[in-house]
Amino acid sequence: MPDSPLYTRSDCIRYVEKKSEKILFHYGEGFMSESLPVGTRVIYPPPPLRAIQDVDQAIEHALEHPLGCDPLSAQLRTGMKVTIAFDDISLPLPPMTTPDIRQRVITSVLKKLAAAGVTDIHLIAATSLHRRMTPEELRRVLGSTIYDAFAPDRLYNHDAEDKDGNVFLGKTEKGEEIEINRRAVESDLLIYVNINLVSMDGGNKSVPVGLGTYRSLRYHHTVDTLMHSLSYFDPPHSAMHHSCNRMGKVVAEHMNIFTIETTLNNDGVPHWLTFLRKPHHRFNLLDTLNLHVNKLSTDLLPASLKRDIFFKMYAPYGLTGIHAGRTNFVHEKTLNNIYRQQVVLVNGQADIVVIGVPYICPYNVNSIMNPILVMCLALGYFFNFYRGKPLIRRDGVYILLYPLHEDFHPVNHPSYIEFYNRVLTDTRDPKTVEQKYEQEFAYNPKYIDLYRHSYAYHGVHPFYMWYWGCYALSYLGKVIVVKPRTKRPADIMGFETADSLPEALERAQSYVGPNPKITNYQIPPLLLCDVE
Repeated sequence: MPDSPLYTRSDCIRYVEKKSEKILFHYGEGFMSESLPVGTRVIYPPPPLRAIQDVDQAIEHALEHPLGCDPLSAQLRTGMKVTIAFDDISLPLPPMTTPDIRQRVITSVLKKLAAAGVTDIHLIAATSLHRRMTPEELRRVLGSTIYDAFAPDRLYNHDAEDKDGNVFLGKTEKGEEIEINRRAVESDLLIYVNINLVSMDGGNKSVPVGLGTYRSLRYHHTVDTLMHSLSYFDPPHSAMHHSCNRMGKVVAEHMNIFTIETTLNNDGVPHWLTFLRKPHHRFNLLDTLNLHVNKLSTDLLPASLKRDIFFKMYAPYGLTGIHAGRTNFVHEKTLNNIYRQQVVLVNGQADIVVIGVPYICPYNVNSIMNPILVMCLALGYFFNFYRGKPLIRRDGVYILLYPLHEDFHPVNHPSYIEFYNRVLTDTRDPKTVEQKYEQEFAYNPKYIDLYRHSYAYHGVHPFYMWYWGCYALSYLGKVIVVKPRTKRPADIMGFETADSLPEALERAQSYVGPNPKITNYQIPPLLLCDVE
């Protein structure tokens, strides 16, 4: 596929050549422009692959030429019960311009169901233990035609705490218990519509997790499992994925699943923000002016208003692939497409990694990135953006540029507030946290009620976010946060702080030794490092 005209793959790895060179960093809901030492390696995500031009034709071909099973139309009959499950708003990031690819795929599926005389159809947002999607969010993802035809009785969020709405399927050979949404299990056909933004998602993670319950998730979201998941984005070396695969095998014995997976390119920034869409050495005068205007604006605006503005920025992603059929066959093709877009070959590990942390992660869409989610994003996701071995060496230093607000969304993240103020002030050790507090939060009736009837993440969710970074916490020597608005979150989470990037680099160098190898990588959009 041809490269974007903005830059080519040869631009993905650059080195700082002079002291005056400025590098742009995301800084929460704003930006910082800072100098890095000469010789610093800067890694940029690969340019967007050329998108599929005829999306409707690609969808039709996938549905009628599936992998490992009969065409979708050949599986349909009058009177059958069909459920369509789809990924929630945690993907993609940032949200995509409309029509969302989920809407386009589901529209095609519904036309086939109508032609076959299938009327018993339910649509379920596969939210797992995430918060429920609001009616407005469902309408935006699926479009008004689908929403108005199915909501609320036949379009709804998965409820992992509905005792009658979930059913136990059995155990894996390792004793992992599997509990899945009852409507999906009792359907003649479950059609799962996925967006695979990263190699961690999709495959056997979709149904066992997306339509699962705490009874199931507690087996692969444990500290021990995540400590043996190296990395989350390298499934063959991830204990979490091994557990999901074992569960997926049992699920496939009880359910007829038709998996549809899509992949997107790296066109993850609105086109009017050109300065975020190209490497810094490719900036022209207009890009520089655009940056300064946006930086000045975000410096002056309050955080709440900046969040509102940023969450209205939608990305014009292009479709790079769509495959349908049996889950394992489909996911193999999906992973190939993800690697084709995201992989960057990197020569050698770094002693120090510097990252600007943006305003968004999978768990704060239309919400607030609280300190626990900052830790999860930086040490759970960014650290794991590798295959083989980490970008940073053991006992290296991570430097994060983020304002580190001590803000929590009271509706979306109520259990996070207690976790932050009570659990982490008692202990940060993931294993102790797990053993001492997890079940209390998981079975707390107040948090269960807020998960089911409000828009709160499940009571256990902040625990999983803390566990998500447990391997990085044990691997790294230090984590330093630059220019936090307040130091208390860093103190609670065990991070150091610095008032400037030069101060952070000086302190990191005193820890790792003289003449350190420094790397900065730019996110978003996404990349995956193959470290040689």
